[in-house]
Amino acid sequence: MEYTQLGRTGLKVSRLVLGTMNFGPQTDEAESHTIMDAALGAGVNFFDTANAYGWGANKGRTEEIVGSWFAKGGDRRDKTVLATKVYANMSLDDGPAYPNHDKLSAVNIRRSVEASLKRLGTDYIDLYQFHHVDRDTPWDEIWQAIDVLVQQGKILYAGSSNHAGWHIAQANETARRRGSYGLVSEQCLYNLAERRAEMEVIPASQAYGLGVIPWSPLHGGLLGGAIRKEREGGAGRTSSGRASDALQDKAVREQIQAYEDLLAKHGLEPGETALAWLLTRPGVTGPIVGPRTTDQLASALRAVDLELSPELLSALDEIFPGPGPSPEAFAW
Repeated sequence: MEYTQLGRTGLKVSRLVLGTMNFGPQTDEAESHTIMDAALGAGVNFFDTANAYGWGANKGRTEEIVGSWFAKGGDRRDKTVLATKVYANMSLDDGPAYPNHDKLSAVNIRRSVEASLKRLGTDYIDLYQFHHVDRDTPWDEIWQAIDVLVQQGKILYAGSSNHAGWHIAQANETARRRGSYGLVSEQCLYNLAERRAEMEVIPASQAYGLGVIPWSPLHGGLLGGAIRKEREGGAGRTSSGRASDALQDKAVREQIQAYEDLLAKHGLEPGETALAWLLTRPGVTGPIVGPRTTDQLASALRAVDLELSPELLSALDEIFPGPGPSPEAFAW
């Protein structure tokens, strides 16, 4: 496993991030523990979760599964860089949130971190991430709450997720004025098929020293050999959901077919190549992989050792052209 520092921090993290969103809803506790053991054994030390994972009446269940894994001992917690998130409405019936029980007010941040610590069975969180932008709470209030938690030793770093470039700038300029450390990471939608982050989010992250953590690196399975699996009658997300819906678009289908044909000529697996491509991108710390099985984890791990030639990278750019640098992408 390769390691890098998370943004401008001294924290060393693996170049793959283990996403746990499937733990509970799709993968039971025992198999989730097996996947986490396999990931840690392979050198993956960066685990990502969120307070809302488990969804619906099971919100918080994923954090509980991670916590029960830590409780098995063997220095599991000490070896893991743990990231979780705050923002979501934690009402178990998905009804309206009780006042001050969602978003990023100081009171909800305090309440949410205590609840996550309890579910995770730990006394600190390495990276506490804002799951979404809160348009109602000023950054001064957010940083006041975070600074208190850092002083208490309950969190070490703060990061953002799904924030625009100007949100990142606003957040870290406010932090700078206060003498706070500010955001150290941004978790954003970024992959071969969805490159809009290159226009503003990634440049802002690089300018402010944030590590970029792409989520949905296979774009809902679209980049994981969707057409081949469809042809072979494979089950899973390819046969329904976002990937299947996207393939109904003739232009998208032709693009994905060209992608799969290119990789077939090179003897490469689509999913592994999509992950390896992200590892070549400037500013990227590591993509989040969300395996439902140990076989899926093994496939993701192979991407770390996969080297893509300049010729192949150019060919991928032809199939999935990025927007180009800002501001030239939208100006002269």
